[in-house]
Amino acid sequence: MNYLEFENFNLYFETPILKQMNPTQILFLIAAYFGVLILISYFTGKNDSNADFFKAGKTSPWYVVAFGMVGASLSGVTFISVPGWVDGSQFSYFQVVLGYMVGYFVVAYVLMPIYYRLNVTSIYEYLNQRFGFVSHKTGAFFFFVSRVLGAAFRLYLVAIVLQQFVFDEWNVPFEITVVISILLIWIYTNKGGIKTIVWTDTLQTLFMILAVILSIYFINESLGWSFSEFLASSELKEYSKIMVTDSFLERSHFIKSFVGGMFITICMTGLDQDMMQKNLTCKTLKDAQKNMVSFSIVLVAVTFLFMLLGALLFIYAKKHNIATPLMDGTPKTDLLFPEIALNSGLGITLAITFMLGLIAAAYSSADSALTSLTTSFCVDFLNIEKKPKDQQKSIRKKTHIGMSVMLVIVIIIFKYVLSSNVIDSLLTVAGYTYGPLLGLFAFGVFTKKQIKDKYVWIVAIISVVLTAVIGNIPAESLGGYVVGYELLPINGLLTFVGLVLISRKQD
Repeated sequence: MNYLEFENFNLYFETPILKQMNPTQILFLIAAYFGVLILISYFTGKNDSNADFFKAGKTSPWYVVAFGMVGASLSGVTFISVPGWVDGSQFSYFQVVLGYMVGYFVVAYVLMPIYYRLNVTSIYEYLNQRFGFVSHKTGAFFFFVSRVLGAAFRLYLVAIVLQQFVFDEWNVPFEITVVISILLIWIYTNKGGIKTIVWTDTLQTLFMILAVILSIYFINESLGWSFSEFLASSELKEYSKIMVTDSFLERSHFIKSFVGGMFITICMTGLDQDMMQKNLTCKTLKDAQKNMVSFSIVLVAVTFLFMLLGALLFIYAKKHNIATPLMDGTPKTDLLFPEIALNSGLGITLAITFMLGLIAAAYSSADSALTSLTTSFCVDFLNIEKKPKDQQKSIRKKTHIGMSVMLVIVIIIFKYVLSSNVIDSLLTVAGYTYGPLLGLFAFGVFTKKQIKDKYVWIVAIISVVLTAVIGNIPAESLGGYVVGYELLPINGLLTFVGLVLISRKQD
């Protein structure tokens, strides 16, 4: 999932829409779901070693990793928002998805050989070997900030769901709900770490895909269509435009969307410890590359299913005169999927399917984020591999607890000091932080120059500030040009130029 998909998702959770299922039913569903996850954790975490926690002992089957990564890449945001976007943008989001696919090939055949050759636990160790101490810490810091914000926000959404639809009924404070949410994740990730995540993500991906497929099936059945009839229908043609090529000034122009999607993938998969940690659990580089390529194909197919579902939702709504739900008096298309799934009389099976898909989508991103934060902090900041062997497991366990406590604190801060608009802005800023990583890795891979390592953090900060300034230039000042997905490569380019300016002759 990328940071751009967070937009408007929080609005869904502020709307009391899940009235078809009572709090006890929802809690029972969540309890059963986590019972299965904890059972998986029991079998995968028996060894409880750092090697398993960080790299799963490099024994993960590539096809399991590939399937599980689909769920980790998507999220509750994708689950709700992608179908909702179809009304306004039709299938134009697929332009970005095609860019993703190219980006995954770059990750597989440019970045992953480097990581495997160096046998790294944290991918930011590459920066230490290539440039030095400050570059390593700068890269790890920017990842850490991004993941703390992103993970906290994902878990914030989960906590709001539990609070509004379960614990408010029993007058349980929000703070306790947050602790329970993170405790659930901590329980099944504490021992097995990434080894557990590889398998739980597989289950969660399965729930997500089943939710989409069953939703399409039930809605088509109610319309009296087969799937092939739906694909051939004139109604679908109203929503199925993919290519936007009218004006380059548009945010969603094909070139801007495609290139932006490619760089989003390179940064948010290839330069992200959360995503790459799963790939590093494969036995060999060849297996990891097979994982990445097959994962990209499945992800494209699943995303297309989400867009088909979106078109079907709006077709169904028109035929049955279902209005788009309102939020603060404004129609919010993100709310149409839950409205139809839960309140349109299509039955409890679809309601349960939707809830399972939503829970799976939310936690599949959050659990891997917590594990990757623990890994990055242990390796990049605590240098755990240089500590005495008998202390390493204790350090990892304490760090895992520390990361959990930190997320609790950040989530509670979100609750009391941030408005929805501020949250959106905060996540956009978090997306900017991948720019310095892009610039650092690009400079390291594509040049042989050395840099004055001590100045790298200054270059990174200036790059982020300049990118934020560029992103806030009014379109009128740019001749109507709307800055969109290309901000990330711009950020990376600024960092790259800055590194050129502080480069030095090779020793």
